[in-house]
Amino acid sequence: MSLLQEERNIIVQNKYADNFDFAEIEEFIKNASKNLFISHHFKNSKKMLVQPRGGFPTYKKMFSLYEFFVGADVDVLPCTIDSNTRLNDYATSAKMLKLSEENEVDMLNGYPLVNHGYRTTRKMMTHFDKPISLRHGTPDARLLIETALASGIFEIEGGPITYLLPYSKNFPLDKAFMYWKYVERICANYSKLNEPINRESFGPLTATLVPPCVTIVIQLCEMLLSLEEGVKSFSVSFSQTGSMIQDIVTAKVLRKMAKVYAEQIGCADARINLVYHQWMGAFPSNKDFSESLINTSTVIAMMVKADKIITKTRDEAFGIPTRESNAKTVANTQYTLRMLHGIPDITDEMEEEILTEEVKSIMEAVFNDKADTLWRKVFNSIKAGIIDVPYSPHIINHNEVVTVRDKNKNIRIIKRGNLPISDRCFEYEKSKCDLNKDASSIVNDIIHDIGIMQW
Repeated sequence: MSLLQEERNIIVQNKYADNFDFAEIEEFIKNASKNLFISHHFKNSKKMLVQPRGGFPTYKKMFSLYEFFVGADVDVLPCTIDSNTRLNDYATSAKMLKLSEENEVDMLNGYPLVNHGYRTTRKMMTHFDKPISLRHGTPDARLLIETALASGIFEIEGGPITYLLPYSKNFPLDKAFMYWKYVERICANYSKLNEPINRESFGPLTATLVPPCVTIVIQLCEMLLSLEEGVKSFSVSFSQTGSMIQDIVTAKVLRKMAKVYAEQIGCADARINLVYHQWMGAFPSNKDFSESLINTSTVIAMMVKADKIITKTRDEAFGIPTRESNAKTVANTQYTLRMLHGIPDITDEMEEEILTEEVKSIMEAVFNDKADTLWRKVFNSIKAGIIDVPYSPHIINHNEVVTVRDKNKNIRIIKRGNLPISDRCFEYEKSKCDLNKDASSIVNDIIHDIGIMQW
C-alpha cells in the first residue's frame, strides 16, 4: 500500500463521514457519465458555460434548487458548502443539519456534504447528469474532496493560497500547501479513470482592489502546483475589476502566461480554461442597478472569451439569494450571451505590456527563491511580501501594497511594498493617479473605490 493510500485511509476515518469503499468509488468514476465532467464540456462545448452559486443545508432543498437551475438552462450546477464544514467542524454541521430538517429553517449557509455522505449525495448528482462544481473555501479540504469526488462532483475549486489568504487569519500556510498537495494527487489519480477532474483556482481573492498582477501571479502559482502533481485540466480565474479594459487586458495576459509557464514545466498537454466571475464586491441596494451590473459583467465575459462565467443575483445586497433569484440570473445570462456575437477583439497594448512585465518580474522572484520545491518557493514569497494580497486578514500576508482607482476605474498600485515590479512599471502605475491630494483625501478615494458599484 502506498503512503498516499495509507494517508487516505486515515483521513476518511471520521465518525461524521461515510464508510469509504475506494474500490467501489473507482468503479463508479470509471463508468460515470461524461456529462458529469466539466472537462468534457470544456473540450467539446462551443459556448461559454454558465454556472451560478448556491447551496442549502437539506437534501430536499438542494434537489429543488437544482430543479430550478435546470429549468433555467444551467450548464454547471454549484455545490456551495456550509461554513462549519469549511472549518472541519462536522459536529456542528450535523447538529444544524438536523435542526434544518426538523424545522424546515435553514440553519446552515450551504450544503454539509460530509454529513450527508457520498452515497446519498451521489443519487442527486447523477440524477441531474450535469457537471457540478464544488465551492467551499476550506484550507484543509482533504475529507471534503474525497467525499465530493465519490459523490460525482468532478470540478474542485480552491487552492492553498486562494482558499486561505482571503478567508483565514491564523491557519498555517505551510499546512495548507501540504493538504492541497494531497488534493491535487487524488484529483490526478482519479483523472486516469475517465475524463480529467478539473481543478479551478479562486481568482477573486479578497475582491477588494487586488491589482491584476497579483491576481495573475497567484493563479499561475496554483496552476503550476496542480499541474506538477499530474492534473490535466485546470481553470484559472479572476473577477470583474470595475474597468472593462483592465478585465480584457487581464484575461489576455493570464491566458498567455498560463500557456508559457505550463510549457516551461513540461505540461503543455494540460488544458487550461479561463473562468470569469461577475462582480464580487458589494452590490447596489437598487435591484435594477444590480441587474445592470450583472448584464455588464456578462458582456465583459464575452469580450474576454471566458470558457465559463460564474453568476451573481439581483439580491446580493440583501443576503443569501433565493432559488428563484438564482435561476432568473442564469436564464438572463444565457439570453444575454446568445445576443453577443461578433464582438471585436480589442486591447490596450501599453497596458498589456506593463502587466506582462509586472507578472514576469514577480514570477522570476518566486522562481529565484532558494527553496528546493515550488510550494516552498511560493510560501517564502508570500512570507517575504513578494506576493502580497490587499486586505487579506491572514497574519503572514504583508498588506503593504496600496491600490487606488484612476480616472478610468483601473486599479493602480501606489505603494508597492515588496512587490518586485520594476521602477518603470511602478512609475507608470502612479502616473495614472492624482497623488497630489493629502493623505485623508486618498483614504477617502480608496473607501469610495472599494464600494464603487454601490454608488
